[in-house]
Amino acid sequence: MSPYELFIGLRYTRAKRRNHFISFISLISLLGITLGMTALITVMSVMNGFQKEVRTRILGVASHIQISGIDGKLTNWRQVAHEALQNPQVEAAAPYVSAQGMVSFDQVVRGVVVRGILPDMENNVADLARMMVDGELDNLVPGRFGIIVGRELARALGVFTGDKIVLISPQGQVTPAGILPRLKQFTITGIFEAGHFEYDSGLVLIHLADAQTLYRMEGDQVSGVRLKLRDLFEAPRVARELAPLISADVHISDWSRQHANYFRAIQIEKRMLSLILALIIAVAAFNIVSTLVMAVTDKQPDIAILRTLGASPRSIMKIFIVQGTLIGVIGTMLGVICGVLLAYNVESVIAAIEQLFRIQFLSQEVYFISEIPSDPHAEDIIAVALVSFVLTLLATIYPSYRASRVNPAEALRYE
Repeated sequence: MSPYELFIGLRYTRAKRRNHFISFISLISLLGITLGMTALITVMSVMNGFQKEVRTRILGVASHIQISGIDGKLTNWRQVAHEALQNPQVEAAAPYVSAQGMVSFDQVVRGVVVRGILPDMENNVADLARMMVDGELDNLVPGRFGIIVGRELARALGVFTGDKIVLISPQGQVTPAGILPRLKQFTITGIFEAGHFEYDSGLVLIHLADAQTLYRMEGDQVSGVRLKLRDLFEAPRVARELAPLISADVHISDWSRQHANYFRAIQIEKRMLSLILALIIAVAAFNIVSTLVMAVTDKQPDIAILRTLGASPRSIMKIFIVQGTLIGVIGTMLGVICGVLLAYNVESVIAAIEQLFRIQFLSQEVYFISEIPSDPHAEDIIAVALVSFVLTLLATIYPSYRASRVNPAEALRYE
């Protein structure tokens, strides 16, 4: 593109037009692109924030990778943990016993998942210690039959720290009266809150030794080993790499497979919302078509003069491409700036709106996450900016081509 084409294109963009409606449409196009960019960047950042928040809460209780025995029992867990730690991505390992059970207190019964843990090792693979709202994880001592319950479960049972509840194992014992379930009284030594209803209402923690005793595991048998990675997004790859390293017959699964539905749903929502909001940018880009078509009609005498002075049709086309692209570039830049500012301050903006209008968007009693999180990603912002630029560039092609086809003689006939 030669300097004079760029110069004339920029001059046409700044120049006052005889038809002020064209300037108004140009302004609407620019504001439309800015608004679309701002909305799209903010929504994508909020969806990233929700995904990160859900992932943090789930993986605070779950593990990055879980190695379990084929039949639900793993005999030599220390060797399995040692072999898994040979992978440089594996940061820590901890054994666990997982089983079904029921807890009973004052004629109230709830089904639960019982997890036996070693408190000192469990702290290395999960954030349970940080989630304790009453008591400590270290209160689980072998032989004392202490139990830690989720806050929702404690509320449903009506229990507090120090109360005694009965844990019922589905593994029956043979008696003269028939097969009866095994019962054991446990003392509540702590209450945790993961922020995830599934765990807060249906998970209880006991010491590994107590779980082995209750569920009749022989020797040092456990259900499996839980692993923590340096980079949780490497879990699928590390799980594949661990398969040939583990000498025992085990099943290996990672968090992306265990909780795939949660993250897949959020990802689909993010893509659909992005597609819908991208239509705002597309509509604004189509406004550029209207702006340039009217600009071409308004500038027909000028186009004719440029053609008589030797300008080629390609040069005329480039002049109007510059004019339309400049509108898109300015709108894109303003949209990126406004979108990034709003994305990084969305929590403060929402809090101000809630306080001003005395409303609450996400009630703690109803929603899983009561605050609107935001996590802007540079790759998302760059992708949105590129899409906006490409759409505005495409919108300039037809009007610019039409300008290049203007006949000088016809344009100057009535001037």
